[in-house]
Amino acid sequence: MQIKSVIRILGLLLGLFSFLAIIPPIIVSLIYEDNETWSFFYAFILILVSGLVLWLPAINAKTDLKLRDGFIIVVLFWFVLSAFGSLPMILSESLDISLTNALFESVSGLTTTGATILYEIDSLPESILFYRQYLQWLGGLGIIVLAVAVLPMLGVGGMQLYKAEVAGPIKNKITPRITETAKWLWIVYVSMTLLCAISYYFAGMSIFDSICHSFSTIAIGGFSTHNQSFGFFNNQWIELIAIFFMIAACLNFSLHYLAFKNKSLLPYKENNEAYFFIFLIILVSIISIIYISGKSSNLGSREIISNIFYVVSISTTTGFTNSNYFNYVGFLPILLILFSFIGGCAGSTAGGMKVIRVILLVKQGYRELKRLIHPNSKIKVKIGDTAINERTLETIWGFFAIYVFVFISVMLLLMLSGLDFTTSFSAVAATINNLGPGQGDVLLNYANISDLNKWILSFSMIVGRLEIFTLLVIFIPDFWKK
Repeated sequence: MQIKSVIRILGLLLGLFSFLAIIPPIIVSLIYEDNETWSFFYAFILILVSGLVLWLPAINAKTDLKLRDGFIIVVLFWFVLSAFGSLPMILSESLDISLTNALFESVSGLTTTGATILYEIDSLPESILFYRQYLQWLGGLGIIVLAVAVLPMLGVGGMQLYKAEVAGPIKNKITPRITETAKWLWIVYVSMTLLCAISYYFAGMSIFDSICHSFSTIAIGGFSTHNQSFGFFNNQWIELIAIFFMIAACLNFSLHYLAFKNKSLLPYKENNEAYFFIFLIILVSIISIIYISGKSSNLGSREIISNIFYVVSISTTTGFTNSNYFNYVGFLPILLILFSFIGGCAGSTAGGMKVIRVILLVKQGYRELKRLIHPNSKIKVKIGDTAINERTLETIWGFFAIYVFVFISVMLLLMLSGLDFTTSFSAVAATINNLGPGQGDVLLNYANISDLNKWILSFSMIVGRLEIFTLLVIFIPDFWKK
């Protein structure tokens, strides 16, 4: 392992984070005069100095990284970033929260989970509200992908960081150079955010709310500037806009780039994963409408839109709620939590296992059934006309097995600590899938569970954000062998 190179890059990334993540909230604080300017300024100095302390001693380390070093940097950075990201909340006098709570909120933001320990969100200073939303936006596509795009002077094989960071079993570059790929992904990301913010504003949100909610919508995050989330606005047009952009953000971002570049919708039409994802959203929406119609005698267009918003929010792992959120009990919340395990498409900002993995798991399962009938037949698993190699299928089955093992292990730990089954199951599902809202004791927020449980769930959020393998691979003894 190139220790000095790893330390140098970690220091540079912290320095980048200090400017990208802390300066904008300082500007917001100055505009609104909310008395939080110094809290963010002190945090900025601490993060920047820490980055310099790591960078300066290893400034001359220029060795190219191996893939193993890329994994280490990504894992270290998400843990270190979460710790330093909590500083503004720890230093804030208006929040007055513990170290554990601040870290939990920071991890939840950066992993785009949206689980919160805060109660009176409406009364918080504007800079803190902005910072929470902005953390989700930075974490959405991955600040390390941004680093690969804007800091080629790192002297690192960009593909090593890109492979370790970008979600999904099949990683495709949309341009020949990895830095160009990362830049175009961020251009698409920023463009979608601007379109979402403008749409929210014209639908009735304030400028501040439209910007903040566009951050968490495109990041599939779920944080809001209000206790009632989207229920605060009680506006069907805002919910319709949110539905559209949540679905768009759950599609592979390379499809958006190719559609923009070619000025054609053909990339969407030719993508089987996108088709299956849209099919699932429609299917679950129909099931939920049928279920709700059996419970209500007065089901108008407003109620249908509200219901579809809830379905899309939970099943895409966004985690926004609306005015009817607490009326959904029993069958529907559990159904949607189960669908959140699927999540969005690979190459999107969504959580979950990813649609492409589920497609391949189903196709491989069907192949095994056919082999029972025709034992000697050679049947290929295909996506469209493309045959998937056996190594990829083995990797996906391995991912699924470890995913289930981690989920059960974390759930049992929570139950051992005293939480009931409903709370434990929903809390782990909400964190490992980067969803946010849970059931039972975490229905409102996560403030009332113990500090130990918050640490466990913080780990679960990072495991989910890094899609299991990226984190767990460093615990394999062979990983550290030369």
